Amino acid sequence: MLTKLVSRSFVVILLLAAVISFLKFNHCRVNDWASPDNYVHACYTDIPALFSERSLDTNTFPYLSPTNSIEYPPVIGLGNWLISFITPSENSFRTFFDINALIIIVLFFISAIIVRKISPAYQYLFPLAPAVVASLFINWDMWAVVSTLLAIYYFDKKKYEVSGIWLGVSIATKFFPIVLLLPVAIIFYRSSQIQLFCRYLFTTALFWSAINIPIALIHFDGWWRFFKLNLERGADFGSIWFALSLLDINVAYLDLIYPLISIGFFIGLAFYLLKLGKLPNLAAVALFALVIFTTVGKVYSPQYVLWLTPLAVIALQNRKQLPVFWFWQATEITYHLAIWQYLALFSDAQFGLPAGGYALATLLRVVGVCTFTYILMRDLTTSSTAKRD
Repeated sequence: MLTKLVSRSFVVILLLAAVISFLKFNHCRVNDWASPDNYVHACYTDIPALFSERSLDTNTFPYLSPTNSIEYPPVIGLGNWLISFITPSENSFRTFFDINALIIIVLFFISAIIVRKISPAYQYLFPLAPAVVASLFINWDMWAVVSTLLAIYYFDKKKYEVSGIWLGVSIATKFFPIVLLLPVAIIFYRSSQIQLFCRYLFTTALFWSAINIPIALIHFDGWWRFFKLNLERGADFGSIWFALSLLDINVAYLDLIYPLISIGFFIGLAFYLLKLGKLPNLAAVALFALVIFTTVGKVYSPQYVLWLTPLAVIALQNRKQLPVFWFWQATEITYHLAIWQYLALFSDAQFGLPAGGYALATLLRVVGVCTFTYILMRDLTTSSTAKRD
């Protein structure tokens, strides 16, 4: 009886979260996503914008153009291309958004269920996180989140081939999950299972290649555009580098400094994982790799909280960590509001947030996620040492 009650309440919370998120975006939906109104009401989404800008409204293959291909890996590109064929010409922008929204809601439900299976004690945190609810329909990130969570779930169940398949799919969806290969490698190394790691890496690469290589062979320039844009982009919205530039602190040689700092942090993470007293599972440490990737990266989009929050929930070890979790979430929702109001002013709205305020909100978010990550790493070290002793 209790299990059924919990399940029903969990479903109700998921439904409420999805409905509230959809209502948040509905203002833009019924007003044709006009700018700067879409920023003022914090309901901007890439979904209808790229429908026409990447010629999906004419069913054009998304990687056909070297200069105007969709700036996402193939799972998202091909998925939206297929959706374009079932989108009617009447009210096409709204219908295209609605179809995508329905898919995102389904993936949100599946992701929450996976989080519940991994961490039942904290199952409600993911759907209750305000920044998550506010960000569901900004982009297609939920497409990658669900496959990443499946990869983590099956990895900790020691179903490595299934995990490798899902990780390959996930990297072919958003590419960011590639950073999970570092903690995966350390776990295999510490378990003296190098041969298993090689098989895991091969499986991941095989499924990534199966999705990517055919497109790369036929339309290389269009396929490569995603990678090219990310390699060539400068300091962009949400990054510490962009925030510092708004405060008149310009970092020279960013294209050199950014990868060096990233490599340094990843080496530090590897050292940390090697020195832990007890071998961790992937669910406990996956967040750390993603925090490095998103914190020192050249861009931080508000929907990235959809990646971080489920990994944060499954990394929680005790209730004493909940206050700092909510502190971090408060900084995320503050940033969520700040970026749209900054972009509103940036887009000639009458009111908005000035550059200095946006820079401070960006840095506050970094403080929040770093503080939360530090507490998790400290407590994991303490518990591992205690169990070893």
